[in-house]
Amino acid sequence: MNKTQGMQRARKLKNRPKEKRGGQQRHEDCLDKTDSQNMANLLPLYREYLSIRNYSQRTIRARGEYLHTALHWLQQRSIFRAEKVTRPILESYQRHLYRIRKKNDQPLSFSTQHNHISALKQFFKWLCRQNYLLSNPASELEMPRAEYRLPKAVLTPEQVETVLMQPDITDALGIRDRAILETFYSTGLRRNELVSLCVDDLDVERRALMIRQGKGKKDRYLPIGKRALSWIEKYCSEVRSQLLIAQYEKTLFISSYGEAINCDVLSRLVKRYIDKAELGKSGSCHLFRHSMATHMLENGADIRFVQAMLGHAQLETTQIYTHVSIKKLQQVHELTHPANNQ
Repeated sequence: MNKTQGMQRARKLKNRPKEKRGGQQRHEDCLDKTDSQNMANLLPLYREYLSIRNYSQRTIRARGEYLHTALHWLQQRSIFRAEKVTRPILESYQRHLYRIRKKNDQPLSFSTQHNHISALKQFFKWLCRQNYLLSNPASELEMPRAEYRLPKAVLTPEQVETVLMQPDITDALGIRDRAILETFYSTGLRRNELVSLCVDDLDVERRALMIRQGKGKKDRYLPIGKRALSWIEKYCSEVRSQLLIAQYEKTLFISSYGEAINCDVLSRLVKRYIDKAELGKSGSCHLFRHSMATHMLENGADIRFVQAMLGHAQLETTQIYTHVSIKKLQQVHELTHPANNQ
């Protein structure tokens, strides 16, 4: 074969259509956006359905991320349509979640695995209701057993006071940070609830806060302590106007850039003060939430009042703090255990 013939043959091989392995469609073909039965194309419709049902954006975003992971795993196995998904395939994906390892070589927690499978079950339930499927292959999937975990760390009242003393209150941002820490400890707010607080949500006369559209899009009215309220008033009168850029900004706690403070920035800020206190305990915003609930229970608060403070939908969620609060158990132990009476 001479050089010219070799070039002609190479040109023919290059232009020849590629064969499809095992008779299956290529990955690119199956991702055709015109295929209305492709699960990837149905995902935006599912998100729209959740929005219409008034689910929070946080829930919609989380479910979307879980489903994106699942669909990517299915696409790697050339499964693009819901009708091709069977229960054994989903059980194989469940085993994959169990075996997967994060960057730190740790497995996914069972609560995270539970969230992945729950999102998948809800998605396939919706597919059946919308008549994309005749039967639900995910209906019989067994969920991982829920873990019963106590908070990793809880501060004592003395340790809380140590953390609260860390901000430099001779500085404007230090006054703001002290007001933030006091608000966390006094009310037990979630991080996103605190950053969403507006000036109008503060009722000074009744010493209360209005939490609007908290977790589950639920409003609640909370008391706030005198000390925390005084720090908020000090921050509002002396600092907030200095930080503001746009006077129409209604958010209560403002960043150094004059905008509403960001959740991630807030976490780093609180963590820095906890680390600075050198208590040997790590944590961030939620550490104050855990500590507040524990201290209230130890001082005799009814668990249902603590449930209302924390905004828990189920009492079982609040009951975890009864296992952290051991003051009364210690008292009974000292009075009744034989070894303590010798």
